[in-house]
Amino acid sequence: MNDDAPNIDNPWQELRRLTPARIALGRAGTSLPTRAQLDFQYAHAQARDAVHLAFDHAGLSTGLSDQGHSSLTLHSAAADRDTYLQRPDLGRRLSQASVERLRRQRDEHPGGYDLAVVVADGLSALAVHRHALPLLARIDELARAEGWSLSPVALVSQGRVAVADEVAELLGARMVVILIGERPGLSSPDSLGLYFTYAPRVGLTDAYRNCISNIRLEGQSYGMAAHRLLYLMREACRRQLSGVNLKDEAEVATLEPGAAAAIGRNFLLGEPDRLAEAAS
Repeated sequence: MNDDAPNIDNPWQELRRLTPARIALGRAGTSLPTRAQLDFQYAHAQARDAVHLAFDHAGLSTGLSDQGHSSLTLHSAAADRDTYLQRPDLGRRLSQASVERLRRQRDEHPGGYDLAVVVADGLSALAVHRHALPLLARIDELARAEGWSLSPVALVSQGRVAVADEVAELLGARMVVILIGERPGLSSPDSLGLYFTYAPRVGLTDAYRNCISNIRLEGQSYGMAAHRLLYLMREACRRQLSGVNLKDEAEVATLEPGAAAAIGRNFLLGEPDRLAEAAS
């Protein structure tokens, strides 16, 4: 007996090859097919697990040490995960113990840094565990080629994006970049986000930050994210600003010879030669 016999396929099903989005799932009566429903429940469970996964700062610290980086283990003002999820404001500020630790670090390095580097668990520690180290290796390589001094990597548990501004201000850094786990989607529980701020200080809004998102194997590559970040940092230093007034206009090399000609073409319409055949 064919288990799929009661299912009615969606005529747009061919489009599923082009996107991980849940489209053209078909139906069984007035409901989703069993397979689609189970896939949805599995993806939802993965997203929940990513949100509640504990931040492995010890493992990251070891990995950073292997790359030649020193690190600082910090904590936000949110004491635990439940508080963090219910009080976003506490995730944006450091605990008092972390503030004191950064002040001691500043006393040891009174000249400050060109770039403060922060890693926070955010809403997906899974994303940080999978992608932070290889991306940091690319960022470190590019920043050192520019002659910029980097701070020890600040590993912030229960942190949100704005906590990077306080870290950088306390360290006396001219710029800051934070790598943080993004809110999991139903097809992307491990998406990493990157936020960059020039002249960071406590109280800045998102309008002063530039974001590069969806950094993962199925999304934006580490090399591409680092390339775009380097452009933003260069322009920020030249124009002394970041955020909405600094647009990402980094030039991206074409990977495939015919890719440039395909820009702007509606993928639903097919290739030009196929259109000509259909018209004749």
